Order: sequence, then structure tokens, then C-alpha cells
Amino acid sequence: MPLFTVYTPTFNRAHTLHRVFESLQAQTCRDFEWLVIDDGSTDDTAALMARYQSDAAFPVRYLQEPHRGAHHAHNLSLRESHGELWLKLDSDDGCLPDALERLKHHWENLPAAQRDSFSGITSLCRDQNGALVGSRFPSDPLDCSAAELEYRHKVRGEKWGCLRLDVLRQFPYPEDVPGNFIPESYIWCQISRRWKTRHINEELRIYWTDAPSLVHGRSNPRTNAAGHRLMFKMVLDLESGWFFTAPLRLLRAAVQYSRFAWLSGVGVLRQLGDLRSLGGRLLWLMALPGGWLLWLRDCAQFPLP
Repeated sequence: MPLFTVYTPTFNRAHTLHRVFESLQAQTCRDFEWLVIDDGSTDDTAALMARYQSDAAFPVRYLQEPHRGAHHAHNLSLRESHGELWLKLDSDDGCLPDALERLKHHWENLPAAQRDSFSGITSLCRDQNGALVGSRFPSDPLDCSAAELEYRHKVRGEKWGCLRLDVLRQFPYPEDVPGNFIPESYIWCQISRRWKTRHINEELRIYWTDAPSLVHGRSNPRTNAAGHRLMFKMVLDLESGWFFTAPLRLLRAAVQYSRFAWLSGVGVLRQLGDLRSLGGRLLWLMALPGGWLLWLRDCAQFPLP
């Protein structure tokens, strides 16, 4: 079994997948497999992947699925992955030649007696021009939860790393949700309740910023309202205790929870009843007028047919 499963979800990205493949071909650590899950591509992805499977110096598995959305592909990757550590490398990105070697180094250098309390290793990203993306961690290494990183240390911007597969498998996305997307924070804030992450100030992922957007103009917020509602509900239920550290950030989350709930057809009583924490309910009550105003704006800009 490999140490790493590198998971790449893709949808009509045959023109950028070479970045991932070339990055993996150049890795100094060879203890990995590449798992590509194709979410219903209609371009030349299948032919390209057949060529990569023939040419690769590492195991490549390519699974074709009907177009059901990123959360379905993610759940399938958890069932199909063989590695101890799982990392996601998007179909339009790359990583440095020593990326896996450095992640392995930092994982194996965690004290053995403490390793069970860690979910993984997180590093920095640079863009295709070599510029740092987002902010650095305040210390190196920094051992803390994802919630501490956001609310106490206020670290922002794209980050990248590996996570224990056995931890991730405990928190799959729900699959009976309308739409095709649930934000990743739905998972990370659950993991943050029990596990820390080691954060390192090494730029290991190349985060390309030149890819054209698949959406022109402002997208209809109703499309994935149900997934966003679930994510903001999770934030209010699990992270409302950080209110006095980051009040505005959590109030914004409460506003978005009620906004996306209304866009999902969820009324006030159920919005309240679905929240499990007292702090989350109080935040929701304070933010309710703001969510209602955003919902009115959405209805004006995107009226129902």
C-alpha cells in the first residue's frame, strides 16, 4: 500500500491535467498512487488518461462517473484510496518536485506518541509566477486545529497538504443534497473538533491563477444553496464558541446560513430547529434580518421561473 493517495477530481480539464501529471512524474518521493475521478467529462480526458496510464512511472487509476458533483467524487475517492495519507491536487494545479518528500518528512517527524492527535500536514501555496498565495503561518511549525488557524491566528489564503485517510473517512459528504457542490469547510470544521494539524511555512503547491472561469457573471445562488446551508449550519453548531475572538466572521456565517436556508425553501422555524448549539441559535437570531435582506436581493436578481 502506498503512503500517499494523490486524488484529482476533474471535469473537462484535459487542457490542464498535464500540470498534475508532470508534477507527479517529477516527484522525488515515489511512494504514492494517483487516483483521478472524472465527473462526467465530455472532452478528451479519457484518451489523455489512457496515455498517462501507459507512460506513468507510478500507479494511475482512472474512474469515470456520471456528472453528479464534487461531493460525490470526493466520497468515491475516500472509498477507492489505498494510501495512509490522502491529498487533493486539483486538475489545473501542480506541485514542487519535493512536495511529497517534504510532507512525508514532516509527518514522520511528528512524535510517535502524539501522532494520533494529528490529522495531517498543511503547507503554503505559490502561484505560477512564484509569488506566495495568502499569508504565512505565524510560527513554523504551528500545531493547532483548523478553527484556531482561522479564528485565533487569522491565516488567510489557499493552503495545501495531506490528511489521514482514516480520519477523512469518518466525515463523508451527504449525498442526498440538491446541487453539485458542498463547501469543504463542512468537513474541515468537523475534523477540527478532535484533531490538530501541523502547519509548515514551505511552499509546496503551485496554485495556477490563469485558468478561465467556468462561470461567466454572477452565478445563481439557488443552484448550490442546500450545500452552502449545510456548511454554514456546521460552522454555527461547532464554532460559535469562537464568537468573542472573531465576532464579525461568525455573524457573517450566520447571515449566510439564513440566506441559503431561505433559498433552499427552509423556513424560520426549521432554520432554528436545525441548529444544535445555543451559541449558533443566538448568532442566527442576531443575523436573521441580514440574511432576509440578502435573500430579497437574490430573489430580485434571480427570480424563480
